[in-house]
Amino acid sequence: MSESLLAAQFAAAERIALAVEYDGSGFFGWQAQRNMQLPTVQETLETALSKIAAAPIQVVCAGRTDTGVHGSHQIVHFEPTVVREEKAWVLGGNTLLPASITIKWATPVPADFHARFSAIARRYRYVIYNSPRRSAHLPRLSSHIPYALDANLMHSEAQSLLGEGDFTSFRGAGCQAKSATRTVHFIEVKRFGDFIVVDIQANAFLLHMVRNIVGTLLAVGRGRQPPGWTAQVFAACDRKLAAATAHPQGLYLVDVLYPEQFVLPRSLLGPAFINLAMPN
Repeated sequence: MSESLLAAQFAAAERIALAVEYDGSGFFGWQAQRNMQLPTVQETLETALSKIAAAPIQVVCAGRTDTGVHGSHQIVHFEPTVVREEKAWVLGGNTLLPASITIKWATPVPADFHARFSAIARRYRYVIYNSPRRSAHLPRLSSHIPYALDANLMHSEAQSLLGEGDFTSFRGAGCQAKSATRTVHFIEVKRFGDFIVVDIQANAFLLHMVRNIVGTLLAVGRGRQPPGWTAQVFAACDRKLAAATAHPQGLYLVDVLYPEQFVLPRSLLGPAFINLAMPN
């Protein structure tokens, strides 16, 4: 696409979408905590974009992540109050953001595009560093599990969660969703050297749903619970029966899917530091 055509599209855009990557370890989650003076990804991003626009900008995200959780492909949209070119939103925005947040791309989208409500699926990856000794480089970016894990058994256990079902057993306290019914499209557990990656996609997720699933799979994978326990917990629809919630630092929002009429740029699935070991 020519630069002049792209500039014209940005000039005419009623809405703009961004892909955002962030290290969530230094933030109190995604959602802005108005008047609480707690750093969040949303407020930090909005502050940078507002400086570019010289006017207040508010963004809407595809999925709100919790404290300590990361994003490699978070999608947001906002309504620009002024005309700015792509490089202003991306390059200019990145100069105003801390190193822990990066705008990957910006693109004009139709007025009926909504980062959250237009999404048809979200995909998360949970990264486990499975080694007897901790890594000095990875404490913020993965969950260190020092005891032996059977990744193949964890994968087999996870298959009982496929399809539409009531995920009350994996629903975090304080979840405000009206229904616990969700549809899991796939869930895979694979080992890559010292890393184990739990890769899960669903139409939507409940509060702490991925971390509670991972916690349950870990209990079976280390031999504390017998094979088949995940299916029993799932069927019981009782959060008290599941294992403890897995730590947040291993979790990444890695993809958001939209209907075909919304043509958004694609990215390599994250996190970047395991891409060499794990094919996308």
